[in-house]
Amino acid sequence: MNPVSHNAAMHIQADHPSLSGHFPGDPIVPGVIMLERIADELRSWRAMRLARVIEAKFMAPLLPGQRAELVLSESGPDRFRFVIALGEQAIARGIIEGKP
Repeated sequence: MNPVSHNAAMHIQADHPSLSGHFPGDPIVPGVIMLERIADELRSWRAMRLARVIEAKFMAPLLPGQRAELVLSESGPDRFRFVIALGEQAIARGIIEGKP
């Protein structure tokens, strides 16, 4: 039986190729890179691919080199909630759908 939630560290190195254009001189981690990391964790936790982003809200930036915590939790059949937090502050949250 799979646990109902999964935690993982999220850390995007300052030399990640997506950062040079997002935004030059003051880079932030693009939302799509965070979603890619969520997809990776869904794959390792449940052996599922990210089929659809139902809802995603990015409330604060993740800076290169910062260490955030990703929590995935069951939300329904093949649906999962995610929260990305820096300490106690949620910087992103949403709902995704996975498929085998």
